[in-house]
Amino acid sequence: KNYNPDFIFHLAAQSLVSSSYQNPKETWETNLLGTLNLLEILKNVKKKTVVVIITSDKAYKNVEKKEGYKENDILAGVDPYSASKSSAEIAIKSYFDSFLKEKKNIKLGIARAGNVIGGGDWSKDRLIPDCVSCWSKNKNVSIRNPHSTRPWQHVLEVVWAYILLAYKLKSVNKINGHAFNFGPSDKANYSVLKLLKTMKKYWHNVNYSIKNNKKFKESKLLKLNSNKAKKYLNWKNILKFEEKVKLTTDWYRMYYYKKKK
Repeated sequence: KNYNPDFIFHLAAQSLVSSSYQNPKETWETNLLGTLNLLEILKNVKKKTVVVIITSDKAYKNVEKKEGYKENDILAGVDPYSASKSSAEIAIKSYFDSFLKEKKNIKLGIARAGNVIGGGDWSKDRLIPDCVSCWSKNKNVSIRNPHSTRPWQHVLEVVWAYILLAYKLKSVNKINGHAFNFGPSDKANYSVLKLLKTMKKYWHNVNYSIKNNKKFKESKLLKLNSNKAKKYLNWKNILKFEEKVKLTTDWYRMYYYKKKK
């Protein structure tokens, strides 16, 4: 009410799978009830407002699908994080169909992305932050699942996707209420080991060991089909894998270099 926004981007979340096992109630409250709070507010908004709600690629029921999940595939999570995100999606759909679809002033879209890399991420139990933290101290880092593959994408590509979705929602009525996947092409899946070997080109003293960790379940294969985003938004990943890794590694290397000066 105070800010009267033209655009709302809802990214607030407890976004870590590992933390969701440690604090499941907080994860559910943040990810589901936090989204419900926004949906309740939108019921009473009178101004023309475009809303982009970011959920997760982990909202899908993971069956290790090789061809990538499409927007109409089944939503279901196993761990508290994934389950809270798929539940948030059900709440969004319910509110849109029951209240928001008839409101001509509200345009709403859902964005599903994941495996985002880039400078400035300090989250616990994430591959690159853990690596650079250890490597900056010349320490060895333990890797859980070296052969797990991910469609890595750079944070700037994903931010551009969210902005583009908001821009299109403002003028293209037929995508109102739709969900969109944002991820690289089918051929852009690379293993954790490949990521580490590529980082090694831009960071000296890279040391890692493989450690079997069964504390929490992680998907070996997780990929999105982003054809819908390409068709309706004209969006696709632009950076090559090597460019994404170099941009990310250079950012952290410069950060630690400046910190030591």
